[in-house]
Amino acid sequence: MKIRKAELETVCGITSRLPENKRGEVAFAGKSNVGKSSLINALLNRKSLARVSQKPGKTQTINFYHINEGVTQEETDEKGFAPDCYLVDLPGYGYAGVPEEEKARWGPMVERYLHGSEQLRAVFLLVDIRHEPTRNDLQMYEWITANGFKPIIIATKKDKLKKSQVAGNLSAIRKKLHIRADEPMVSFSAESKEGLDDVWRLMKDAVTEK
Repeated sequence: MKIRKAELETVCGITSRLPENKRGEVAFAGKSNVGKSSLINALLNRKSLARVSQKPGKTQTINFYHINEGVTQEETDEKGFAPDCYLVDLPGYGYAGVPEEEKARWGPMVERYLHGSEQLRAVFLLVDIRHEPTRNDLQMYEWITANGFKPIIIATKKDKLKKSQVAGNLSAIRKKLHIRADEPMVSFSAESKEGLDDVWRLMKDAVTEK
């Protein structure tokens, strides 16, 4: 997908009012240090629009990135531009170093977004392909489902595995999360960008479906 423009438009904290966007939104969730910022930068074709940190638990706000403002449906369909939409980066979860009071505020903030956004079309949940989903991953998956969305799984850090291990690890993730074989799942490598086109296709389908 071609990116003409991408910018961090809105940052929402605990007490912030949610933006009343007019374009579709796709949200990305995942535990701290799962590679969410690396994926977002790859999607937006930027090196550091989303800050990549060696310190887990860095993202404690909901960040709204406006992609390709003003791009028409015709440009998306005929010229390969990404659609005019919002990519929403949710706070990372599951890091023990985050103070308990911060964790307590995180849940209601995200739930307010999942319930309150009128433009949210899909939620992507990132998990580490090297391991079975953690208890926190399972809780997040169930929580997103309880809020009315079927999470789309992105298995990150594919470059850390041998090719012979990938299929088995993806199968283990599906089994742990009870995901059917016909439901989409993407494996992603931050190094080779393998899987990026698949994520874009699912994003486009979500925000442009009639």
